[in-house]
Amino acid sequence: MTNFKTDLDIIIIGGGAAGFFAAINIAEQNPNLSIAILERGKTGLQKVKISGGGRCNVTHAEFTPSELIENYPRGKKELLGPFHTFMTGDTIAWFEERGIALKIEEDGRMFPVSNSSQTIIDCFLNEAKKYNVELLYNHSVKTVIINKDKFIVKTNQGNLSANKIIMATGSNPKIWNLLSDLGHTIVTPVPSLFTFDIKDGRIKDIPGVVAKDVEVRVVDTDLISEGPLLITHVGISAPSILKLSAFGAVELAKLNYNFKISVNFIRYDIESCVEYLKSAKQEYSKKTVLNSVQFDLPKRLWKKLVLASNIQETERWADLNKVQLETLANQLTNAVFQVIGKSTFKEEFVTAGGVDLKEINFKTFESKRIPNLYFAGEVMNVDAVTGGFNFQNAWTSAFIVSKAISKSN
Repeated sequence: MTNFKTDLDIIIIGGGAAGFFAAINIAEQNPNLSIAILERGKTGLQKVKISGGGRCNVTHAEFTPSELIENYPRGKKELLGPFHTFMTGDTIAWFEERGIALKIEEDGRMFPVSNSSQTIIDCFLNEAKKYNVELLYNHSVKTVIINKDKFIVKTNQGNLSANKIIMATGSNPKIWNLLSDLGHTIVTPVPSLFTFDIKDGRIKDIPGVVAKDVEVRVVDTDLISEGPLLITHVGISAPSILKLSAFGAVELAKLNYNFKISVNFIRYDIESCVEYLKSAKQEYSKKTVLNSVQFDLPKRLWKKLVLASNIQETERWADLNKVQLETLANQLTNAVFQVIGKSTFKEEFVTAGGVDLKEINFKTFESKRIPNLYFAGEVMNVDAVTGGFNFQNAWTSAFIVSKAISKSN
């Protein structure tokens, strides 16, 4: 089938970030072990390639484990211990030791100084070559059979065997089915990190407008988020929405992505907003409301909200009655929008779901059900908000797997 060795010490299923990170760390510590990465595609590391718009959002500048875990809707409790073993500072050091410097951007995201994901890809490929890790592309795994102390991995190009297996396939339904057949519980996957589709005159024709600091609530739920909001051609996006979609992934799926949200564009309560507008009425009495932007809102958004408050284009502040002031205050602090669907965030697809966390030993990331079977990355029911956190889970889990395997050899 190939010129490669078919009886291996370790097979890593999945040629993504977690798979390469695990392979390199194991091989570096155990140069005599035979290790192969199986990748179903022609090349690996495709998610690394597109991450961060092609720049690769390697991690996030959060250096306290208890704060870092707050970015994980699923896996928060389980990752606290692992992050004490390997987290952001260790990731930075790992790449720096291999000649790759990372930089911190204003929002805390960290990228290679080169601003190119190819830098990270080249690093992994070079390290894999350096430590003789076999890269078996176009190897689609059909099934895994446990034969005494060996794993038999059946692929479209023949069979391989190994003493240990690391599952690092990310969100892969076929692998989840395979793991289910082996006796693992799979939490049904649903999309996470998505934008909201909305058709509403208040945001029509103003794509690209950003409200810098909003509060968003999903009506009739406890879901709430804060941060920037971006108006798009199909609805709304940006960190406030992506965070809401991540933490509400399961609940919003049950609603079939049809629900109402309330947006507070200015982070005032309605009473304080009414008082502010009354003062504005006095101060700007002769000016038109439409052209007197308040609260540092984007001009185009302000105009949309004013018109939605039954205020005419030529009306001056002095002309506003009590009802108009209250209606405008409501649009500013409690604008309700109907969400009619979702869209994937750029090209980065993340899911909530995967191997049930109760069936994993988080000191080693080994299966509690099947000895010598390990997990790394999003194949587990762990996911995070956008900003480099999903990659940090990949690095941490892969490193701890490599440490556990090295101890056992």
